[in-house]
Amino acid sequence: MLPIFLLFALASDTIDAFGQKWRVPNAVEWVYRDGTLTMLAARPQEANPRYPIQYALLEGQDFGSFTLECEVMRDSGSLILVYNWKDSSHFNYVHLSVDSPEKQIVHNGIFHVYGSDRSRISKGIGAGSLPTTAWTKVKMVYDANTGRIVVEVGGQKFPSLDAVDVSLTSGKIGLGSFFETAQFRNLKISPTR
Repeated sequence: MLPIFLLFALASDTIDAFGQKWRVPNAVEWVYRDGTLTMLAARPQEANPRYPIQYALLEGQDFGSFTLECEVMRDSGSLILVYNWKDSSHFNYVHLSVDSPEKQIVHNGIFHVYGSDRSRISKGIGAGSLPTTAWTKVKMVYDANTGRIVVEVGGQKFPSLDAVDVSLTSGKIGLGSFFETAQFRNLKISPTR
């Protein structure tokens, strides 16, 4: 079996969604229909180090500073938004969850993957950001100059969704989940200076 960090690097499947190409681990596990990108299958990670592997990665452009807006729907407990992706073991991600980070420290926060297990880079306090399975608006603003990322969910700010990391300042953007399924629609990514 290949090491986990090579699985995504070797993935060659692509799908079309939101008018662009996205790289995915396995195209049959994703569908884009009527303006909605849906993950059809969860892909639990069984190896170490522990970090997410099931996400659609936007092909082409790397992003420095940007604003990402979309609507998300969790099918179970959570979903993720990937940013500053350099390779399958060097990226950051936002984990949006029904759980409070005080209940589950690896949920509802901003995390950093740098060749090892994910590590939390945001505060571990506050409420869960996705209390329902309804469509919810998300706005993610990243400033590459300061390394600061702030995420609003349903128009609300959460202390667990505000962080700074200057080790990765640009990279690709992705949509997915750690080990569940989710849906995404009305995606808009705007590069900023």
